[in-house]
Amino acid sequence: MKRRKAIIGISLAGAGIVAAGAGYKWYSFSKKPDLQFVENQKELIVALAETIIPATDTAGAKEVGVGDFIIKIIRDCSPVKTQNNFIDGLKDLHAYAQSEFHKPYPQCTKAEQENILSHFEKKDRSFNGIMGRVQYRLLGKSFFSILKELTVEGYCTSKLGATQALTYVYIPGSFQGCVDMKPDQKAWATN
Repeated sequence: MKRRKAIIGISLAGAGIVAAGAGYKWYSFSKKPDLQFVENQKELIVALAETIIPATDTAGAKEVGVGDFIIKIIRDCSPVKTQNNFIDGLKDLHAYAQSEFHKPYPQCTKAEQENILSHFEKKDRSFNGIMGRVQYRLLGKSFFSILKELTVEGYCTSKLGATQALTYVYIPGSFQGCVDMKPDQKAWATN
């Protein structure tokens, strides 16, 4: 009899711990996000976007204003779960940069910045198949996927990004379903 009670007690304790952890996670995803924190981290967000799309012969993410775009989308257009994931990711990234390189992310060298982002890319990989869909449904998008998605979207929808990095035809003319690309032609911004 004592063995059964012990097993039941251990099972209930384990279930309680799992429920408490799930409750804390739910609270952290559904709490009111600190949007002022995002506003104050503009330098960090700009540096992150510039690391993802650096300036080359075309304008970089910093020059086209991707940082402002990311802040506006997170603040005004994102659900609470996405806002909290992004804010928590920024805090984690700041703490990781401080612990690994003893300086904030914007002051790190390019190699250190790439090292930090590759760490977060590996950390934020989701599961494949059904587990990936369940993870996405319960936890939402990861910080790094939100950052990449908004950086690319902000860059490609900016005037400089659409006209310099992509092929943009201001007045495209009639619709042609299949158009051959010329050698060394950039992707279309208007499709």
